[in-house]
Amino acid sequence: MANYQWYPGHMTKARRMIEEDMRLVDVVIEVLDARIPYASRNPDIDRLSQGKGRVVILNKADLAERSATEAWIRYFGEKSIPAVALDARKSGVSSSLSPAIREASASVREKLRRRGMKERPMRILIAGIPNVGKSTLINSFAGKAIAKTGNKPGVTKGKQWIRISKEAELLDTPGLLWPRFEDPAVGEHLAMIGAMSDDVVDTETLAVTVLGLLAERRGSVLRGRYAIAEAQSDAEASSPADNGPGRIDPDEAFAAIAKARGCLRKGGEADTEKAAAILIDEFRKGVFGPLTIEYPPKEDTAELSGEKAETERQSGQRK
Repeated sequence: MANYQWYPGHMTKARRMIEEDMRLVDVVIEVLDARIPYASRNPDIDRLSQGKGRVVILNKADLAERSATEAWIRYFGEKSIPAVALDARKSGVSSSLSPAIREASASVREKLRRRGMKERPMRILIAGIPNVGKSTLINSFAGKAIAKTGNKPGVTKGKQWIRISKEAELLDTPGLLWPRFEDPAVGEHLAMIGAMSDDVVDTETLAVTVLGLLAERRGSVLRGRYAIAEAQSDAEASSPADNGPGRIDPDEAFAAIAKARGCLRKGGEADTEKAAAILIDEFRKGVFGPLTIEYPPKEDTAELSGEKAETERQSGQRK
């Protein structure tokens, strides 16, 4: 497994900033990528947001398997954290989030009521690691014609609040955290979906990982899209134990992709680096159909993959 790492120097500064922001808010919205909810979390968020209302957003849900996303919603629900699956690029974000925010802020509103205080808009911070769609979510949540409410008495100077509705105000600086890499799979999964810079990723090594996942989970779509079956049938016949169903030889696959996409050098030699980049790009765009990389603990992954055949059929029709 390749060793992918982020830049640890960023983490301390980010943690200090978010600790300061946490003191100002009632509710923390944590944005995750629906395909990798585990890898796209930072464990510090649990500690930093203690005592706050919590909402989890499983963003880019259109790229993940619906049954797996529903399982993740159940998982967070068991931890008393309301979770919402959505695509932050589409309209209706505010209406999708409002019920979850009201649920998460119930205790705060109850405290205000008991003290005889007038109910005020809940103050919200949107937090998450880079590239999970925080900025898109903030823009969709806030809308276009939004006026900042300005600094409030008793809170840190320089903090700006955006009025979302009568019930909610948003701290305009997103809480930025970096993931941890104790588990090597975290870095690998982040690299697979493009949540870390490709400058620190070996394209062909990553493409082999992506190829293995697709061969196992979307094999017929993969083979049909690049005509891989024809390109490697001899290899399968000669080495069935090493290259049977669910396995595709990377060299044969990249050669087939290069041929299918016209990535050939002089003399007709396959440009495997370009072929690898194409495979990664199309995987990230979801052209093989919705695909979840990480399942919640204690869930039956076989059952969660039950929609696989239908997904392959539909994806094959779209290719």
